[in-house]
Amino acid sequence: MGGGGSALRVCADHRGGINWLSLSPDGQRLLTGSEDGTARLWSTADGTCCALLQGHESYVTFCQLEDEAAFTCSADCTIRKWDVLTGQCLQVFRGHTSIVNRILVADNQLFSGSYDRTARAWSVDRGQVAREFRGHRNCVLTLAYAGAPCVEEAVAGGLLVTGSTDSTAKVWQVASGCCHQTLRGHTGAVLCLVLDAPGRTAFTGSTDATVRAWDILSGQQLRVFREHQGSVICLELVNQHVYSGSADRTVKCWLADTGERVRTFTAHRHSVSALKYHAGTLFTGSGDARARAFDAQSGALRRVFRGHAFVINCIQVHGQVLYTASHDGALRLWDVRGLPPPRAAAPKRSLSRLFSNKVGCAAAAAPLQPA
Repeated sequence: MGGGGSALRVCADHRGGINWLSLSPDGQRLLTGSEDGTARLWSTADGTCCALLQGHESYVTFCQLEDEAAFTCSADCTIRKWDVLTGQCLQVFRGHTSIVNRILVADNQLFSGSYDRTARAWSVDRGQVAREFRGHRNCVLTLAYAGAPCVEEAVAGGLLVTGSTDSTAKVWQVASGCCHQTLRGHTGAVLCLVLDAPGRTAFTGSTDATVRAWDILSGQQLRVFREHQGSVICLELVNQHVYSGSADRTVKCWLADTGERVRTFTAHRHSVSALKYHAGTLFTGSGDARARAFDAQSGALRRVFRGHAFVINCIQVHGQVLYTASHDGALRLWDVRGLPPPRAAAPKRSLSRLFSNKVGCAAAAAPLQPA
């Protein structure tokens, strides 16, 4: 195992915990959303803060960065669109009546999920609600979108998949707003959700300690992944392998097609709160305030990154740098050079959409003793 990594840079400008970290498609910028009610844009070239995004009236729950615009959502019930060059707020999306905890920009559409039990589709240009998706009996925690190529003509406008604390996931026809399927089987809140590359199979993780695979067109439950001993908090899907991070302090790797468990990644001292696969390495973030790098094929622990004081809520990797965002308010940059090279060709970029459960990880946000 490699030694503990030292941070290249510590960005401590936020005055509250960082809830989410997003990397732009071109890899040039990062966006952080914080408990202090602001978001910040950062350069991946040198880690400097490029812009301070101010305007929300409560904490920022989630954010997504595109090449030309940034999007944030907040406990103030709004979503905001920002200019990435000037930091100016371009649009405020109003309509939700409770905390907006997740957004997703895809196919020139903006989707959102809220504690008000609804998901919504918005016109990005006009800032108006184009469609409301009503049917969940509790808050909508996570979102995924399947574009038109993967579905037949009847749902040619694409499908939105939502996961809720009501123990279900729902599949919605975006064009009509109608519920296409309700995915029933979980006995606890659906905390995380990911679609495969064709967009027809959904994988959901829950507080019931299972991961489940579903055909989103038929609504059929395809298989159940049972071995975790705690809530499944985050998922990553790469090369037909599903990686699941859990409150039981492990990550498990499964064959997506069969549900067979391939390996278990241990060494965490608290819940696994974030996952990112990159070039043969699985990076994890944990409630023990450490990030770790594992050889994805063997499961061997290669490096531990120490320095944060609270739970790591989100991680990103770009080039030879690992970025970690924590409830301690810091964004840390780590040098990942020197990790063993991947044993196979680098995979295509993961299509997963992760969800960092704010409520589920809150218990992990406690001061830690030095190792």
